Amino acid sequence: MKSRYYLCQKPTCRFRFPAIEKESGYTCPKCGSPAEPIQSIQAESTNEATNDSRLSISVLLDNIRSAHNVGSIFRTADGAGVSEILLSGITPSPDHPGARKTSLGAENTIPWKQTWNALETCKQYQAQGYQLIVLEKIHGAVPITAVNKYLTGSKILLVVGNENIGIDPEILQIADKVTFLPMAGRKESLNVSVAFGICVYWILLSS
Repeated sequence: MKSRYYLCQKPTCRFRFPAIEKESGYTCPKCGSPAEPIQSIQAESTNEATNDSRLSISVLLDNIRSAHNVGSIFRTADGAGVSEILLSGITPSPDHPGARKTSLGAENTIPWKQTWNALETCKQYQAQGYQLIVLEKIHGAVPITAVNKYLTGSKILLVVGNENIGIDPEILQIADKVTFLPMAGRKESLNVSVAFGICVYWILLSS
């Protein structure tokens, strides 16, 4: 599908904007004046896999509230080559309209399943040889920039938690390692989907 950049022809506006190419009749969305095409853009994509990490990463969403965050995490997880996503507790399904809005179809490309008890699931995965890595800022946690020093084996279960209250305390107790994202500003944390993206890619790139 081709798209073009358009330029408003009104001298006092000159608004530039992208839009799907069509034969004629484009108007400026800002002022309504005629707009003319500037440049044609042909989007290119590739399906070639680029994740050469030795790690197999599964992700557990521990009672995430926002369907939009779930969808965003699915899209990032697909890009990072995550093996599967586990949805625990109140975490919305990727079938939710809000999740589909941000996942852009990633729920159809990455395996997922529902689990009602995150703690039990974490214990089951540890018994199967997974290293339990939890993203949470608590005393004793290591910064994400140092977490690669503690990675062992080839299988990881990465847990991210509720936007307000964080990870289940009992999961923190059994975690093999807890990691956090250092914050340089006044806020104590990032949006959970953003934090997940930084964390999963750092683990992959540092492995």
